[in-house]
Amino acid sequence: MTLQNSPSHAPTTTWDAPQTNAPLDDRWSDLIQHDRVHRTLYVDPAVFDEEMVKVFGGQSWVYLAHESQVPDPNSFLSVRMGLRPVIVTRDRKGGLHAVFNRCAHRAATVCREESGTAKSFQCPYHGWTFRNTGELVGAPWPSGYGELDKERFGLTVVPRVESYRGFIFGTMNTDAPPVDEWLGHARPWLDYWIDRSPTSEVAVKSAAYRMGYRGNWKLAFDNAGDGYHPAFSHRSLLEMASRMGDSKDMSYFGKTPDDGPMKVYSLGNGHSVIDQRPVYEGPGSFWANQRPQPGRERFEEKVRAEHGDDADRLLDLAIGAQINLSIFPNLLVIGNQIQVVEPLAVDRTQLTWHATSIGGVPDEINTMRMRSQEDFPAFGEPDDQANFEEAQRGLAAPEAEWVFMNRGLDTDWQTIEHDGVIRSAVTDEIHMRGYYEEWQRRMRGAQR
Repeated sequence: MTLQNSPSHAPTTTWDAPQTNAPLDDRWSDLIQHDRVHRTLYVDPAVFDEEMVKVFGGQSWVYLAHESQVPDPNSFLSVRMGLRPVIVTRDRKGGLHAVFNRCAHRAATVCREESGTAKSFQCPYHGWTFRNTGELVGAPWPSGYGELDKERFGLTVVPRVESYRGFIFGTMNTDAPPVDEWLGHARPWLDYWIDRSPTSEVAVKSAAYRMGYRGNWKLAFDNAGDGYHPAFSHRSLLEMASRMGDSKDMSYFGKTPDDGPMKVYSLGNGHSVIDQRPVYEGPGSFWANQRPQPGRERFEEKVRAEHGDDADRLLDLAIGAQINLSIFPNLLVIGNQIQVVEPLAVDRTQLTWHATSIGGVPDEINTMRMRSQEDFPAFGEPDDQANFEEAQRGLAAPEAEWVFMNRGLDTDWQTIEHDGVIRSAVTDEIHMRGYYEEWQRRMRGAQR
């Protein structure tokens, strides 16, 4: 795999911290405290606009796509980097690029397809044509511009694009640390998720599952590392699970989960993970403790008949990894799925779920991985999004100023590991406190 930075002649953008007479530390100190954040961070359009520049641009690495979504030379995928329309492309040699989907002439998008193969893009408005790496090829009747400077009028390029084991990230910061360094302590958890595949091959092949809600994007991040809500928010799922036996998936969240073996980890750089694996014991336990799915029994019979003693291992690979990994600011790895948080407005967000298949397993295993979409998100995500919308409604009350993230404070739950990772009981809101630290650094224009 080849990674390419922007061509030297293509326009790039760098973002600088705003010049202010007050110390940078004072800017958010009244709005973010150790146990709470102010409601305006969720409802103020000016805060949202600044986030789109600094958290989803500026110095940050932002998740863009999975390499399997641009599998071949000259393939492309339309995505968003915050509000920026972006095209992730491969050049003719397979190098990865990301360019703004915005004509340099009159701002119209140059690509209006979600994905495909193209060596170049022609703006439908006035016919300007650009290579898939961003350079201007030409404009119709160029004499009307006098001498058209092609180097000046290329597509704006995301200057740094890097891939970590198939996960493509981009940043507007030319001096950002390498993406694997920025992933930091999240990297072993992502490695575990990838390496569940016997060949370490993960692919996004099916269409996306998109759900929108009327609420701020951070509400999804607040929830992703939250082990406190499942017993209440997902009660209908748990009641169904309890009819099939007490040990069915997620039912363990309803039984004093802080006394159990599940943990939440604050990983630094805004990343966190919930580890549910300790509640499972032995090969086949992931599969055995799942909720019922249509056709499940027939698939299991076939796998057991054909693979004998290896069936338990294979069937476990049809089930999610039993971790909820949050990579700031917009990537959530949940079950078998890649979820992308896509802000649309201060009170409007889209969550896009991508099912994944893996290499080195029978077709039946990947079929069951696809069928898992019918369970969660299809059943569980509407519960969460209803909460997000009701939280946004509640945030409209200006006199109730604070959103609290104080669960786990003033307890003996937390342990600092040898590498600096903080481990705590699964309902600790440490994930929120950790990502708001990173959010504040990004909004201050931090250079790392």
